[in-house]
Amino acid sequence: MPGCFKKTLFALASLISFVSFILIVVAMGTPKWMTGKILCKTGADLVNATDPELVKFIGEIYYGLFRGSKIRQCGLGGRRSKFTIFPHMVKKLNTGLHVMIIMFLCVAIFFSLVSFGFCILNAIKVPYRAINGPAGACLWNFLAGGFVVLAVTSFMAAVKLHHLTERIANFRENVFRFVILEERFEDCFWICVASATAHAVNLLLIAISGIHFPKIKTKTEEVNVTAEDIMY
Repeated sequence: MPGCFKKTLFALASLISFVSFILIVVAMGTPKWMTGKILCKTGADLVNATDPELVKFIGEIYYGLFRGSKIRQCGLGGRRSKFTIFPHMVKKLNTGLHVMIIMFLCVAIFFSLVSFGFCILNAIKVPYRAINGPAGACLWNFLAGGFVVLAVTSFMAAVKLHHLTERIANFRENVFRFVILEERFEDCFWICVASATAHAVNLLLIAISGIHFPKIKTKTEEVNVTAEDIMY
């Protein structure tokens, strides 16, 4: 049976793995990975809009991995529209990269659950096989965190290198052209970053659990029994 200190560390690690699983699922299902401000350049150029008038042509956009929404401002008031990435819009994006982001997160969900199970196992008993012990728990946490990092990095590449926001903003826009004025990574993106950080914390906890702390021994006083003590 593992010691109390080791039990506590692995119980905490299992809780963190489960929280990481919940975080990834929430992040995937919420359409708030990126927000931004979009300028209707075609409308602004038509009326030669100056700085004070540009406000009438600046809309907003937000999106996630599966859906999003935008407000078009082309001089005649805001018009809100919702959109879905699958099945139509993905053809206009970098399909391979977008699918890879989703696959990375799905794999990370799987490894988070495996990590949760292994941490529970190590909190209950000492496994006979090394792969089922702390080494295995380290491996699954490393893989889970690594795949989340890959997903986050791929999403950043899609936004910065492949102009994801601009492509989404101009989807099915035959008359007007939109340019991006501002982009911000939102809560769901940072939730994934927190998930990767959680697995890094787990690796630290598992490493601490393997440290053998020296036991404090108390020196017992020797009792000298003399002949006089026996007489009394």
